[in-house]
Amino acid sequence: MQQRVPWSTKLAILSAGLLSFVGILVETSMNVTFPNLMREFHVNLATIQWVTTGYLLLVTLVMSTTSYLIKRFTARKLFITATLMCLIGTLVCASAHNFVLLMIGRLLEAVATGLSTPTLFHIIMSKVPTNKMGTYTGFATMVTSFAPALGPTYGGIVNNYVSWRWIFIGVLPLIVLIMITGGLTINVKVQSMQQKFDWLGLLSLAPTLIILVMSFDQAGAHGFWSWEFGLFLVITLICAGLFSWHLKVGKNQLLNFKILQNPIIANRAVNFFILQFMNIGISFVIPILSEQVLGTNSMVAGLILLPGSLLGALVAPIAGNLYDHYDAFVPLSISNCSLIIGSLLFAIWTHQLNLILIVFFYCFMRGGFNLGYGNTMSDASKYVDVMTKPDVNSLFNTLQQYAGSLGTGILSAIISTKQLVAPTGQFKLFTTKGCQLDFWLLVLLSLIALMTTLISQHYRKKQAFN
Repeated sequence: MQQRVPWSTKLAILSAGLLSFVGILVETSMNVTFPNLMREFHVNLATIQWVTTGYLLLVTLVMSTTSYLIKRFTARKLFITATLMCLIGTLVCASAHNFVLLMIGRLLEAVATGLSTPTLFHIIMSKVPTNKMGTYTGFATMVTSFAPALGPTYGGIVNNYVSWRWIFIGVLPLIVLIMITGGLTINVKVQSMQQKFDWLGLLSLAPTLIILVMSFDQAGAHGFWSWEFGLFLVITLICAGLFSWHLKVGKNQLLNFKILQNPIIANRAVNFFILQFMNIGISFVIPILSEQVLGTNSMVAGLILLPGSLLGALVAPIAGNLYDHYDAFVPLSISNCSLIIGSLLFAIWTHQLNLILIVFFYCFMRGGFNLGYGNTMSDASKYVDVMTKPDVNSLFNTLQQYAGSLGTGILSAIISTKQLVAPTGQFKLFTTKGCQLDFWLLVLLSLIALMTTLISQHYRKKQAFN
């Protein structure tokens, strides 16, 4: 007999999902406002891009702490903290009169998103029965993955007709409503634990993640063969070595990497990382190509992503149902193949792209992403016990958030290096070449993602046989 999911649980999931949605929506909305912000605050692109990059990095670091936080505090406390941070940060951003204030507001919003997304999946894993897990994870995926593609559309329209400040003002009533609804319905008991927080792990992980992203900033500014890029990579390797050393000797661990010893979970983690890398990366490249090569304005650059995002929103719950009925292999295989087709079409037709082709090709990308995104983490969580599920939640959400940050950094650096060597009068041509290299990189990554699905299926059959 199938268990029913109470309405209070449904509203709790909806509230946490919408809070994540707001954070991601505002994040991706800001990309199309950079020219306006540069003029208003008198800063260059290298500075203003930290409005997004700094946000993503802090979200990543906050998410890395949620395995501990979910075990230490109730979901309601984490949710209320997140909504308050989101509300305050949004008010600061809306009223910011200089770059520093805008950055402070964005960092407060980053804390909110870093808490809300793991809390969302924690509620699902704790309150939803196994036979409904795929469906509700699909819903959560629909809510949170719709935002990255809708963001440029929302930001482009608001920025074009009103002001970038209304990107923040427009979501304020929704944040208040979310706070009330979630505060009344979220009720997940805290797990009993005495583990101390891993401060050393956080202090060694943070510079590793930050400096790696900064390395690609240097590559975009000076080229991949510059000494600046090489120096930052060396520093990244040193920091990564310190973090690896801590993983071996530290008693407390910020993130439970031991779960990756299970080959199925490890392959799902790689797939999950690639999915988000491609999702956020393509949402960055398409507006750049649209505005700088095809000559559209910010509103059109955002609108061409809308059909794909709507398709993705429709596919997400279907993906969950496929998982509930056929397990992970079917939806993940279709997901990986759709991403291969979409990225390959972009790579082959880069120099012939127009708005119609972009919309059509992007639909393959969004459909593929939404078929795999939620199901990947849901399936990984099946291979751990109840006490370890928060570890899967925290690690996977940390990976996917950092994947978005790294995806934007790497793909933008590739385009920038092509623009650096562009002869006079050939800026558009070299920007197109940079975008094409990005698309070929996505083809390679989508092939790797398919390999992880095939390898995982091999191990699943091996376990079933034994």
